[in-house]
Amino acid sequence: MLQVAGLNVYYGESHILRNVDISVPEGQMVCLIGRNGVGKTTLLKTIMGLIKPRSGAVTFAGQPITLKSPDKRAKLGIGYVPQGREIIPRLTVEENLLLGFEALPQGRKSHQKIPDRVFSLFPVLKTMRSRMGGDLSGGQQQQLAIARALMGNPRLLVLDEPTEGIQPSIILEIEAAIRDIIATTGISVLLVEQHLHFVRQANRYYAMQKGGIVASGTTSELSQDVIQRFLAV
Repeated sequence: MLQVAGLNVYYGESHILRNVDISVPEGQMVCLIGRNGVGKTTLLKTIMGLIKPRSGAVTFAGQPITLKSPDKRAKLGIGYVPQGREIIPRLTVEENLLLGFEALPQGRKSHQKIPDRVFSLFPVLKTMRSRMGGDLSGGQQQQLAIARALMGNPRLLVLDEPTEGIQPSIILEIEAAIRDIIATTGISVLLVEQHLHFVRQANRYYAMQKGGIVASGTTSELSQDVIQRFLAV
């Protein structure tokens, strides 16, 4: 589904990503792990077109997208939930969700309504649909951000630390929702995560250090040594 090959990214003359190769198969969850500051968020932003690589290629569903703008990548079917969520606090939950339709290839149509599926995944959003986004708790805002990304019917969902600063009960709800999405829609998921329980939900992992991929494998093979080296636990 997603292929990243030989990606090199610089901030000025600082070499941030170094010959990064990763792949996300269709219908699977892939987790990117590593300590803070090793380039994980930079990699996601590069995949989304928010940062331009100096060299390397990004391919999505067999189509080169290295030169495509972020909005074009969204319309091809890549949903993105950035670190910090970035919901719009002065819009209601419903208005935030409706904005997600803009990622559809045809854009938003005035008659479109929020699918019941979204509210079945995140029931709290239905009860709070008239509340301002800024009035939600951190965990509720994260659920809103993920739900908004799903409104564009993505084929790949990219999540940057979805459990950061969230209480354990909400983390479990988000984990369950992501597993449900993958099982019922065949969507692929690429996430950056530090929460070990969530990491183990993935099919595969890649570990980053100093801007490069230094370990990878199935999460069933995730050793205690790798956990201690690359996860903040």
